[in-house]
Parts: sequence; C-alpha cells; structure tokens
Amino acid sequence: MQKKQFWAIIPAAGVGKRMLADKPKQYLKLQNKTVIEHTLDKLLTMQEIVGVVLSISDTDEYWPELNYQSKKPLLVANGGRERSDSVLNALTLLNQQIPETENTWVLVHDAARPCVRCEDIQNLISQASLKDDGGLLALPVRDTMKRSVHTKHDQPDNVNETVDRDGLWHALTPQMFKLDLLLKALSDAQINKSSITDDASAMELMGYQPMLVEAHEDNIKITRAFDLQLAEIFIQNQS
Repeated sequence: MQKKQFWAIIPAAGVGKRMLADKPKQYLKLQNKTVIEHTLDKLLTMQEIVGVVLSISDTDEYWPELNYQSKKPLLVANGGRERSDSVLNALTLLNQQIPETENTWVLVHDAARPCVRCEDIQNLISQASLKDDGGLLALPVRDTMKRSVHTKHDQPDNVNETVDRDGLWHALTPQMFKLDLLLKALSDAQINKSSITDDASAMELMGYQPMLVEAHEDNIKITRAFDLQLAEIFIQNQS
C-alpha cells in the first residue's frame, strides 16, 4: 500500500465584507507580509505537507501581484461562489493532477487563519488519519451559551434559553479527510442542495463521525479589524 500523503487546500476566494477594508482580508498586511503569505508559509514549511491547492477568484487582482514562490507544488484552482464550491474545485483539480488518490489526505484550512500552530496540525495528522472518519481542530466551548429569540430587525435580540455547553465545540481548521471521501461528500451535498457550514458537516451527512482534536486558542480566524491586531500579537509570541 502506498504511503499516506497530505495536501493542504486553501479556499481564498472570499471578499471579507466584515473587515470593511479596501481589499480581501487575506491580502491585508500582517507584520511584513500579507495574511495569506503567513498561512502559506506555515503550511508549506511543514515536512508532512506535500503541496497546496489554492482556490482564487477569477477576478482576484491581488494574488498575481504577490508573485509567491514555493519549492513545493502550489496549484491554483478557480474559486467558487460559496466556500464549499471553492473547496470542491480545489479537490477536483488535485484529483486530476496526482496519479494516486487512494491514500491522499487533504487538510482544508482557512486562508485567514495564519496563527495555526504546526504542532496542532501534526497532532491532527497523527490522530485523525487512522480512520476514514478524519477529523478537525476544535476548541471546547467554555462560555455560557445563549440562544436568542429574534425581535424586529432594528431591535436587539433577547435571550430565549441557556444552552447546555456540555459536549459543544468550536470548529476550527484545518479539517482533514481522505481526498476521495471529501470529494464525494461535497459533490453529494451540492447535488442534494444540502446545507453545509464546513467540510466536516458534509462528511457527517455521509454518516462519518470526524474526530475532534483540541487546538490552541490562538488559532483565530481574521474576520474583523481587531482580529488583525490579535493575530500580530500571536505571531510575535509564536516566533
């Protein structure tokens, strides 16, 4: 049997409206690089990662300007309307480009998570690649959780109930699955018009139970301006 190989998939076709910036959040400056360069550097320097497939919008004017160089394979797929479409396009391209897919695993990671720790990714690879269920980095919910009852659109929501947080986790990335299984899961979800919020939820629809691998809390997703400041602190501390 061929040895397992691990590829990273990075959907990067979003525009990041919540950042209220003049460009997509993955191209905002973080220290001396863009966010996406930090993310790519982190993944491509890992010995376990064979290469990366990046999904970019066909109207993206910023990626060519970076002229990003990599010694490992860096494939570029077409970005889709939704994140899941971008991931599916990347998986389809990878499936066409490599000769052996049976033992190929993919780690789908948000472009706007540059602070992920290599040790967490290594834990995910070592623990979650033992079964077809795969797995994802996650954090146990520690705060009290409230479910709201929606009021008028211009009024604040009110508490409807307090939700039991026992067994609740925040889903992070990377989320890692076998290439052929995730390709089928996302394809089926698209055909059936199923509502999926992440890659793990597509696998769950096929009956799999992905492993939750606890990560560090600094694996934040940059969505608002303040997150960029936090990310800078985390990256400084990590280095």
